[in-house]
This record gives sequence, structure tokens and C-alpha cells, in this order.
Amino acid sequence: MSESSKPSRTRAQQRLDTQERILGAARQAFAELGYEHTTIRAVASAAGVNAGLVMHYFGSKEQLFARAAQIETHELPPGEPAEALLSMLRSRLDDEPAASLALLRSVLTHAGASDDFRDSGRAWLSRVGEAIPHQDADLRAGLVTAIITGVIIDRHLLKLSALADASADDIVELLRPCFESLAGEHTTP
Repeated sequence: MSESSKPSRTRAQQRLDTQERILGAARQAFAELGYEHTTIRAVASAAGVNAGLVMHYFGSKEQLFARAAQIETHELPPGEPAEALLSMLRSRLDDEPAASLALLRSVLTHAGASDDFRDSGRAWLSRVGEAIPHQDADLRAGLVTAIITGVIIDRHLLKLSALADASADDIVELLRPCFESLAGEHTTP
């Protein structure tokens, strides 16, 4: 098909493409540098646009961060909670979304990130707690979540320990007894 016979993209499609390119650049910058060290100018440059266009589409750095750091909520499928949690962890060990890394990198230095993390964390803790058939399910859910968060931070952001290079399968297998115990799968409530 020649260039002249290709269907042209509408302005709305071009706008959406540009916004997605800006969000992708913002996610990457926030994940690598955190909120405080990411600039609108750097995001614009990485996206191949001018800073004014970033501001036009997103309004402010705060609003850009809020959009770029939106994380998907994970559901626990029915069945044994330990296996569902380990499966979710395995996928995050291999490919943690940039939005999640942006949020984790910024959570200790930016109030908006802390609030977003806290809000999504409460919902997640509630789902995990509901899946654990134990009297102290909330405490157990907190421990499992702290382990997952710590492993993700070390592997993808700090790269402090052997977690950075270990295979996802090895990490999951080492954590399996711990998760099964915390999920109460092999004990009576």
C-alpha cells in the first residue's frame, strides 16, 4: 500500500497516541528518578514533544504523576490464596509495570504517592485478608504484603541483594512455605 493510499489517523487518534507516549515517558522517568527528580522538560524530551504540550494534556507535574502512577488492582482468583499470591509475585518478578515502580520509587518522598499507595494498599490488604481463613487474617495479610513489597523494591529498584538476579522460580519456591504458612492453608483456624 502506498503512502498516499494509507488511511490517515484522525486528530483524536494522534492526540491519544501523543498522550500515551507522554505517559510512557513519564512512567519511565518517575520509576527511574522518583517524583522529586523528574522534570516536565525531561518527560517532554523523552516523549519527543515540548513541555507546553505535556502541561496542556496533563495540567501539572502532580496530575501527570497521578496518571502515570495509576496501578492496576490485582484480584485473587478463587482457590488457595498462597498459590494465587505466589503466582502474582512470579509475574511481578519478571515484569513489574513501570507505573508500579514509579509509585514505589516515590512513595517515601512524595505525599501524593504515599496517599495513592496507602489507598490501593488498603483495598489489597482487605482482599488478601478475606482470602485467608484465619482469626488473625489481617496481620497475616500485612506480612505477606510487606514481603511482596520488599522483594519487588529490592529486585527492581534497589538491586541490593541476590534478588536482583535470582530466577523468579527460585524466589517463589523459597517463599512458598512462608506464604502457605501465613495463608493458613496447612493449619486450622
